[in-house]
Amino acid sequence: MNLFAGTRPEDYYPVGLHWDEFPGTGSPQQRLQEQERDGIDAEVLYPGPGSRVLIGSAKEEDVSRALHRAYNEWLAQEYCAVAPERLIGLGVIPSLGVEAAIDELRHCREMGLKGVDLGTFPAGQSFPTPEDDAFWAAALDLGMPVSIHVAVGGVRARPDFKYPQEPDADHNPNTDLVERTTRYARAGGVNAVQLVVAGVFDRFPTLKLYFAENQIGWIPCFLEQLDNNYAKNCYWAERIHGVPILERRPSEYIKEHCFWGFMYDPVGVRLRHDVGIDRVMWSTDFPHIESDWPNSMHVIAETFSGVPDDEKYRLVAGNCIDFFHLEDA
Repeated sequence: MNLFAGTRPEDYYPVGLHWDEFPGTGSPQQRLQEQERDGIDAEVLYPGPGSRVLIGSAKEEDVSRALHRAYNEWLAQEYCAVAPERLIGLGVIPSLGVEAAIDELRHCREMGLKGVDLGTFPAGQSFPTPEDDAFWAAALDLGMPVSIHVAVGGVRARPDFKYPQEPDADHNPNTDLVERTTRYARAGGVNAVQLVVAGVFDRFPTLKLYFAENQIGWIPCFLEQLDNNYAKNCYWAERIHGVPILERRPSEYIKEHCFWGFMYDPVGVRLRHDVGIDRVMWSTDFPHIESDWPNSMHVIAETFSGVPDDEKYRLVAGNCIDFFHLEDA
């Protein structure tokens, strides 16, 4: 279960854990006490991996939709309702097609949830499709922030893609554009490139996505290599796969449209301006093993040593407040 909070590394063993013995697994009242102990004012809360597996496991569509609806209503009306300004839950979206995704998106908005978390692209695939556009449009119309927890499909996103045209057998390359341009990406970087190549950000110039729990130290290298590899491969991909040449460098789209979450990442903080000072957010990942609860203030002091106060504020609070529209909370 990856539960770690409050455990010493010398004592931790990720097998045989008992859920109810760990911090971060109880009532909203307990969570508020744990925030106080850690010096945290408020948290954006993601569904645990087990929750998503459970509610997404039903094979029958009506059962799956009912499970997603039940989770989101519990989250909004029971858990977060105890302290909505401090417990900021993200709704889960079913992977049952765009119609079901939009329906649940609207319901989450109506209940007052501050955003949603995608487990797949809106149409239920591991790659963007034209059908997704209706969801992106709805999210923008509703003013509903959209996040992806690490990456679509988990921590090791696959560079899947559906191209406008398939090459004939005599001209079939041994790789494709997305695979070549994501060789230096990790996790959400693959999904970001998929969205860029699919033209999603050209069609929706105000769309923003937050990729949580990715770390950021790798991003400057990834963006540099992305542009280099794209420049060398985009022309044959246009001829063979029918992919239009981008109007800008792919890194420019990502810097404008993508936000990134990080935990303990001093190297990433030192490179923050190469990622974008207004595009990164610190997090605790409480109560998983990446967390340092209840010592987050010590981690912040070490990670942000030498960082000007105004920049530190952006990374630990301001960017999150802006992205999830929490100034209205």
